Amino acid sequence: MAERLLKFQRPLMALLDLVLVVAAFFLAWYIRYELQWYRSVDPASYTGFGFYLEIGLLAGVFMVAALSLEGAYKLPRGASFLNEFYRLVTATSIVTIILMMGNYMFQPAYHSRLVYGIAGLLILLFLTISRIANRQLMARLRRRGIGIRRVLLVGAGEVSRMIMRVLLAKPDLGFEVMGFLDDNPAKGKKNLGPFSALGSIDNLAQVIDQYRVEEVIITLPWQYHRRIMSVLNQCTHLNVRARVVPDVLQLSLDQVDVEVLDGIPLLGVKTVSISGSRLAIKRTLDVLITLVGMIVILPVMALVALAIKLDTPGPVLFVQKRIGKNGQPFNAFKFRSMVADAEDLRGDLTDFNEADGPLFKIKNDPRLTRTGRWIRRFSLDELPQVFNVLRGEMSLVGPRPALPEEVDAYESWHRKRLEVTPGLTGMWQVSGRSNLSFDEMVMLDIYYVENWSPFLDLSIMLRTIPKVLSGEGAY
Repeated sequence: MAERLLKFQRPLMALLDLVLVVAAFFLAWYIRYELQWYRSVDPASYTGFGFYLEIGLLAGVFMVAALSLEGAYKLPRGASFLNEFYRLVTATSIVTIILMMGNYMFQPAYHSRLVYGIAGLLILLFLTISRIANRQLMARLRRRGIGIRRVLLVGAGEVSRMIMRVLLAKPDLGFEVMGFLDDNPAKGKKNLGPFSALGSIDNLAQVIDQYRVEEVIITLPWQYHRRIMSVLNQCTHLNVRARVVPDVLQLSLDQVDVEVLDGIPLLGVKTVSISGSRLAIKRTLDVLITLVGMIVILPVMALVALAIKLDTPGPVLFVQKRIGKNGQPFNAFKFRSMVADAEDLRGDLTDFNEADGPLFKIKNDPRLTRTGRWIRRFSLDELPQVFNVLRGEMSLVGPRPALPEEVDAYESWHRKRLEVTPGLTGMWQVSGRSNLSFDEMVMLDIYYVENWSPFLDLSIMLRTIPKVLSGEGAY
């Protein structure tokens, strides 16, 4: 049912806009004539809603036309809300001006000009609320697999990985990557997390047919111009939409800053998103939030420490060397959740490792103590790392602090996650936690590095709370 309605999304949105415009005029009329807002209405000048119903219907038609001209019904997936709001403001302003000009020219008797002003504000309010609700609805449907577009990536370099990172971090965009193609055998046959390697680019037609691909995104380097044109021609022949992501000047796409000047794309080079004044803001927020949180954290830490001490012999804290920003080592603090000689026993458990890549994790690790199993489930073992935050070695939000042996096993593209301070929680912890593959974790960490903002940090911290309370994916 939902899939069927999505096919008529644009006409339904236009119809809803028309209804909302009429509703705005009704409320504006009611406020002015029935509530007598601003000043009382002379009974001789009272105008029934019938007159404003006609004006409202006319304004609704104008509004739908103006929104269509502004491209509000054809916004690409991923368009920002500010972009959409700007179009709403523009269309509302145009319609309000047209109505006022019509009022001045025809001067209908016994009407209130104030109704037009109130209606204009209400139209913008109603349409803004409807767009927010629509975004929430579409995001929920797409997370459930409804209304998604099947995408194939051509190329497996840094540009392709950037797209993978964005789609992992934003499932509400509604794209499902069926896999990727690359002529390099080392890339075209090796999966990247959940993204399947489907072989050479020569398999394009077969893969499009087999996976019912709806869109092809080409991420090949600029020097493969002929190959890119060949793929575009094949997609045109197969009636599949194809788009090219430019690999400008052989820079990875996360280094490219794109602005639009009246339709003309301007390309520049940008730095890491968490630097300069932004870094100072992030550090200030870390310290302030941590100090305030200590009111709750310290009593909990005292209880956990007592439980560990009563459960098994050994120290309460476990200090372990981790790799921080720019590859600098530091000592990370945790509550001890395993037997005292757990590190010495690790070599005997290598065959039981359940994680991929350089990670080492066992769901039912025999080294865990009774208290340790419980505090790990709710991530209480990581509470002492708030002192690492206060010392500046960690942040509240950031990539997971890696072990030295993990960093030694990194591929070159993995190292970008070391450009910022590691955190207590991060993108992958709220996107699946320990249930993700190593490549997925790194992609989400790098997405965070490239797209940091205070609001992203706040969003991750808020999303961490239910994850921790449920114990989802933690072990």
